[in-house]
Amino acid sequence: MPFERPIIRVEPPGPRAREVIRRHHELIMTSTHDPENLPLVIERAEGVWFVDVDGNVYLDFTSSVAVNNLGYPTHPEVAKAVSEQLHVLAHAAGTDFYNPYQVQLAEVLTSIAPGGFPKKVFFSNSGTEANEAAIKIARYSTNRKYFIAFIGAFHGRTMGSLSLTASKPVHKRRYYMTMPGVVHVPYPNPYRNPWHVDGYEYPDELINRVLEYIEYWVFEHQVPAEEVAAVFFEPIQGEGGYVVPPRRFFQELKKLTDRYGILLVDDEVQMALGRTGKMFAVEHFNVAPDIVTLAKALGGGVVPLGATVFRKDLDLEPGAHSNTFGGHALAAVAALKNIEVTERLLPRVAELEKLFCERLSEVKERYQRVGDVRGLGLAWGVEFVKDRKTKEHDAKTRNRVVYEALRRGLVLLGCGKSAIRLIPPLIITEEQAKIGLDIFEEAVKAAST
Repeated sequence: MPFERPIIRVEPPGPRAREVIRRHHELIMTSTHDPENLPLVIERAEGVWFVDVDGNVYLDFTSSVAVNNLGYPTHPEVAKAVSEQLHVLAHAAGTDFYNPYQVQLAEVLTSIAPGGFPKKVFFSNSGTEANEAAIKIARYSTNRKYFIAFIGAFHGRTMGSLSLTASKPVHKRRYYMTMPGVVHVPYPNPYRNPWHVDGYEYPDELINRVLEYIEYWVFEHQVPAEEVAAVFFEPIQGEGGYVVPPRRFFQELKKLTDRYGILLVDDEVQMALGRTGKMFAVEHFNVAPDIVTLAKALGGGVVPLGATVFRKDLDLEPGAHSNTFGGHALAAVAALKNIEVTERLLPRVAELEKLFCERLSEVKERYQRVGDVRGLGLAWGVEFVKDRKTKEHDAKTRNRVVYEALRRGLVLLGCGKSAIRLIPPLIITEEQAKIGLDIFEEAVKAAST
């Protein structure tokens, strides 16, 4: 029977949850579990609802970190396609042999990815692998050494993509050295940037400051522009706080990179597919990157799958890069059906964007600890501060909001230093969204007193 609203039978974590959590910490690597994580032990899920091991029912505003965009346990159309494919072919070494399913998926991805130029695809298992492939493609095709990435970026935790990541120091602690040759520059964060520019009021000034930093402080002081292979970016920074840059930024950045023959790599791992109301978030910014990486939601919430979509002329020679599970037939079928369903949901996402914008703006007006609200589609960030003038981060209040929401039956995730991301499954109804937003405000109110 479908749930209508959250049901909290026992204060989380309940007795069964506490036992699972105890065993988890005994048996599973510490690095996979932040001490600040929610004490939520999910036993099953249905639509947009989680049910924990103690029978509590929660409304999910996380999409399991933007993976289950089509809800739980698996969208029925995706489940049907996967079930049928299991009786046909699951894995058959797609990088050593051939199968029609990965070709069909490549045809779709190259057609929907931004840019009217011919494209190719490399398939992998995750976002960090998709970015590792992008690193290799960029270096190999340009024969250049350096990369530029942004402060606040998260591109993965394997050693190449880790070198591009700059969201939390813990990600790099004791791992020196990572891949050399990466220079980090400030992201055009309208709310919080080194120049204290109000990017909402003066977006062009913020754009100019970032571009000036790259041209003057990087190209004239650190690395020669002609030796930079690519600039990696997230169209909306995810782990960095769900930061939305000024709309013209990437157009201006592309003018700069084109001038020096530098590639643009768009990391859509957390934002594709459909999360922002378009299949790719970068479509909001009217620019076509040379390389696009995606994963998370691509596998339909059932099969891990990453993809690197790139300009055809950047292709590598045979043997230069490969993997075992790339071109996995079952994953390709799941992705094909997932893309088909997601395209039908885009109008719903656009409509719900208005609701989230309105309700979260009202929360900001009512509570002084809310410093900023930003987002597109169903990708929203709410940043908490101790004081609106100083903008000092308030992680304590953020963490309390997340826990107060859980106590009331809403699951949230933090991001950045003091922000919360609100990213429900794209299948969520308006009524369910309103319930979640009501609980969110109740949690903010409780944490602010």
